[in-house]
Order: sequence, then C-alpha cells, then structure tokens
Amino acid sequence: MYAYFQMWEPFRQSLIEQHRFYIEQGKMKLLSQFENMEQEADEAGTRWLEDHAHRFDPDRHDPGGFEEDAYHVGIEYHQLLTELRDQTRLSLVAGMFHAWDKQLRGWLLKEIRHWHIGQHVTNKIWSASFEDIEEFLDGLGLAKKDSTYLKKLSVCRYVVNVYKHGDGKSLEKLKEKHPEYLRTLFPGADPTDAIWLDHTHLAVSNEQLDEFSSSIVEFWQSLPDSIYGNAGETTPRWFDTALERDIEERP
Repeated sequence: MYAYFQMWEPFRQSLIEQHRFYIEQGKMKLLSQFENMEQEADEAGTRWLEDHAHRFDPDRHDPGGFEEDAYHVGIEYHQLLTELRDQTRLSLVAGMFHAWDKQLRGWLLKEIRHWHIGQHVTNKIWSASFEDIEEFLDGLGLAKKDSTYLKKLSVCRYVVNVYKHGDGKSLEKLKEKHPEYLRTLFPGADPTDAIWLDHTHLAVSNEQLDEFSSSIVEFWQSLPDSIYGNAGETTPRWFDTALERDIEERP
C-alpha cells in the first residue's frame, strides 16, 4: 500500500530541536534581561535624584517632594520595562507559531509532491485557514482536531493574531473563551470584565509561553511515521477541488 505521507524520524527530531533552540535562546538572550526589573527601576529613581540634585534648594524645596518625584520615575520605568518584557514574550510566541505553521505547510506540500504536483494545490495549502489545515490533518489521520495540542495551538494563533493585528475576531475569541491571555484592569477582576478589554491588554506569562512551546513539540512527536490509503477518500472538499483543478488543467 502506498504511503501518502511519511515523517522521516531524523527530520522530525530536527524540527523539534530547532524549536527548542529558538525557545531556549529566546529566554536566555531576551527574556533573561528582565529578571531584575525592580532593581533597575530603583536605580532609575536614584539616577533621577542624582541628575536633579543641582536643582535642589533647601530654602525652597521639600526633600520629600524630590524623593517622591524620584519614586514616580522608578514606577514609570518599571511600567515601561514590564511593557517591553510582555511585548518581547509575545514576539517569541509569534515567531515560534509562524515557524511551526510554515514548517507544517512546507512538509505537507513536500509529501504531496511525491504523488501530485500542481499550482492550485500548492496555493491552497499555503492559503488555507487554520481550520482548513486542522480538517486536512484530521481527515488523513495525521492529527486529531480535538487533541490537546491542536486546541492549544488554536489558542496560540488567536494570541498571535491579536498581537499582530489588534482588535478583531481573534480578540473576541480570547474574550469569550480564553480571557486568561488578557490582563484584567485590576487583580481579582471578574472574567466578565473582559468585555471592556482591548488588544493593549494582551499578555502571555512564562508558563503560557511554555505551554505553547510544549504543544508544538507534542504535535511533531505525535505525527504518525506513515499514512497509507487513498488520499481522495479522506481529504476535505477544499483540497479535492484544488486537486481536480490541477488535473483539469494538465495538457
């Protein structure tokens, strides 16, 4: 029986190692720079006091007022660092998701080209929505739509879409089903308050970053070594239509 899709084990391990390297180095070279934000904020306040010491006149100024100003400088500095850290973490999430998405589509096309070559199929694989790709994977037995890792990767694409494009359908999905990726206005806020949040409240914790990363690893690990059978009997209609158009246009 013909194998329509094969995952060569060294290639599988290469994909996993590439991903792990990306995450490990991203944490080490980028996120590690934010480990001492409180200390850096205090130092920013101290620098402000030193830089403005020449302006202090004991006959006119209250020392406590200068110290309070320095305190607020430190608070603002900490807020800016927090925003930069959160944006850096989101950029890591976006980078790893897009890498996984492109590697998956590229691998699917490479395997398809063993038994079919056509521009319509190629274009469709690259342009298919996440849901279409899920349907394709599920129909062929490559990955189940209801698997924990695909569900988590579905949430990941919502996060990435909000990070890239701002308000829209993906933000509404997060508000409705995954408000844990949106910073509430204050600690302990009711989840229903998410209706008032927008894209500026998007945030991912280190733990959530690790969850997304683990889902990508689990996806590659779970792909079967080989898929046998008649692809035309298990592929979704959108793929069959593209396949038929390629066949019709052959000379």
